[in-house]
Amino acid sequence: MAAIIPPELADKMGCDAAAAISRGGPFGLPREDYKPWTMPGGQEILVPGLFNPTPDGEGGWYVHPQGDTSCPPSGHMPTKCYYFDNIEPNIEVDEDHLNPADNVEEFSVLSPQDLRYIVRSVEEAYQTGRAVILNAPGATLGDISWVPGGGLKHPKGIRRIEEWYISPLIRPDYVKEVFDRQTDIAINNLQYIKDACGDKIDVVYTCGTDFGYQTGQFCSPAVFRDVWTPSYRKMNDWIHANTTWKIIKHSCGAVVPLIPCFIEAGFDVLNPVQVSAVDMDAKRLKTEFGRDLSFWGGGIDTQLTLPFGTPAEVRKQVLERCAIFGKNGGFVFNPIHNVQQAVPVQNIVAMIDAVKEFNGER
Repeated sequence: MAAIIPPELADKMGCDAAAAISRGGPFGLPREDYKPWTMPGGQEILVPGLFNPTPDGEGGWYVHPQGDTSCPPSGHMPTKCYYFDNIEPNIEVDEDHLNPADNVEEFSVLSPQDLRYIVRSVEEAYQTGRAVILNAPGATLGDISWVPGGGLKHPKGIRRIEEWYISPLIRPDYVKEVFDRQTDIAINNLQYIKDACGDKIDVVYTCGTDFGYQTGQFCSPAVFRDVWTPSYRKMNDWIHANTTWKIIKHSCGAVVPLIPCFIEAGFDVLNPVQVSAVDMDAKRLKTEFGRDLSFWGGGIDTQLTLPFGTPAEVRKQVLERCAIFGKNGGFVFNPIHNVQQAVPVQNIVAMIDAVKEFNGER
């Protein structure tokens, strides 16, 4: 459950970018027909109309694909938590009958309704006067949050997370075919969006696939170049050749060995820049890769400093990170990933004030 920041709050925070989103959401729930729902902690929020959770009997909730409660749940939010985790479908891999189309079922060419939604979202973001960042529909390749097929009532293919992680090693041709098909769909959709929106978009977020964890990487540079680079390159080359958009590569974790691969694949921006992970030192990142990549994130540690530090500690870290990443440009301040539910408001205020202080606004 991640919040959408309303324009009036974005103004007070001094946000420079506005998000344009697609109609399709997690668990197959379109972002429309919003209705109120009360979180377990008592906070009232707005949720998509097809969001029809069922209680788990222990204070938590299940969510069902496309809101169909006749189907087994595809996500679970335990009690006292704020996010729904995917429930992996119990599908055994049938090596003799693997069909790449099964792992592309949730990605399709935009319908007229879906395209209209994006165009309207881009226009609303554009009218704010901020830089417009589009979350491109269906472009992410192998994002583990999509692998279980949480929005499909009857997912097929490789849907177990462990199986997917080992597939680039033991089934590389299958994964490449999945990515080839998905990339063709993504470029088709990007063409529709470009024709409808043109230069109103500044940045496109195409890839949410995490290649790192706290202490290492999920694949080697050699596997990345063999399995991912051809598809990323095809998609990114199309964007650079046909639009003015910059391209964001999202990856959490300790990804220093893979950053040259991201650059070779045509990405312009790295996010969320998890400097708290192994070897992700801010000065090293800026020195080694700052000429080829912009950094969108890394502004403050969201695992320790922001939720548990003092306002003074927050201010100190923000000013240090801005000084490092902001040298000679190429930096968009952002925390390392999402600001979580229980972060003290005074720490959020201290973070924003520190950025304004660095920019000479206070």
